[in-house]
Amino acid sequence: MSSLQLSLAAVGALTLGVVVLYNYWTSQKNVPRQADPQIEPVGAASDVQDQQAVEPTEPVLTDDFASLPQPERKPQLDALIDVIATIEVDHPVSGDAALAALPVTRRVGTKPFHVEGCSDLTGEWEALVAGRRYSAFQAGVQLANRVGALNNIEFSEFVVKTQAFADAVGGTPNFSDMLEEVARARELDQFASAHDAQLSFTLCARASAWSPGYIQQHAARLGFVAGVIPGRMVLPSAMVGLPPILSLTFDTQAAMAEDPALSAIREFSLSLDVPQIDREDQPFELLREAARLLAEHMDGVVTDGNGQILGEEVLDQIANDLQQLYDALGARELSAGTPQARRLFS
Repeated sequence: MSSLQLSLAAVGALTLGVVVLYNYWTSQKNVPRQADPQIEPVGAASDVQDQQAVEPTEPVLTDDFASLPQPERKPQLDALIDVIATIEVDHPVSGDAALAALPVTRRVGTKPFHVEGCSDLTGEWEALVAGRRYSAFQAGVQLANRVGALNNIEFSEFVVKTQAFADAVGGTPNFSDMLEEVARARELDQFASAHDAQLSFTLCARASAWSPGYIQQHAARLGFVAGVIPGRMVLPSAMVGLPPILSLTFDTQAAMAEDPALSAIREFSLSLDVPQIDREDQPFELLREAARLLAEHMDGVVTDGNGQILGEEVLDQIANDLQQLYDALGARELSAGTPQARRLFS
């Protein structure tokens, strides 16, 4: 074999080796990052929640569920956000009879419908309970929610359902003026629309994609727990029965894949529903810090969902705007995280 042939053979072998190495490097680069089996995902207090002195709890029923802090139970109807019709009765009515008289569906159009009773024992308004007796009732329909304001048709349906309940318990209902209530509903809806805020940050991978397990592991180390829907995790409130402080979502199909480890995810979202969470919980600070830590540990960047990286100045401006929003909600007696605000912004 001549020296030329040997040289060509050497060059060919070298080229083949480079191609093989390049293909290997490319394939490895495209393999989504996997969860570290040496690190146990934990739902205990994290770097994020340590700052707030909050220990998250997984939102599932356990033997210890009853020992966790519970929100204060209050009557649900509130003249601030409900149309309320009082129902007078000649004699106390049992809770069993009142419960049997309730309509099958507890909605009027797109709005929640509730009935409460005045306890014959305490004189306080409460949700209907079997075995108790009530000296009066009140029915209510919500003036507005994120679907819109109460309209004339829904008010008429409210009257029909309330009258049917009153007839069943032998009571007489008293209704307010429809036009006044519908006008009040529109005004409340306009206020709510102008003061609603649902924030969402998108974390994007800089280089290698992530597997679902990789995302779940890193999120779990910050206190997130699995949600009901595949591809969703939540940072739960310290108080049972309250909405989660933050939510994390990624591709549902990737989470439900036959082999999730092979699913390549290049972005996921962190979200905060501002009116649902108490201002004192500092939810935006938690959102901001969670995004920073996840981006740092997962080699990602924090964006606005349109690919624009969110710098510190932008985040500071968002924080300032939120303080003004909180003040406006408080001035209207609809402070974020209160039962009234959670119902209105739902």
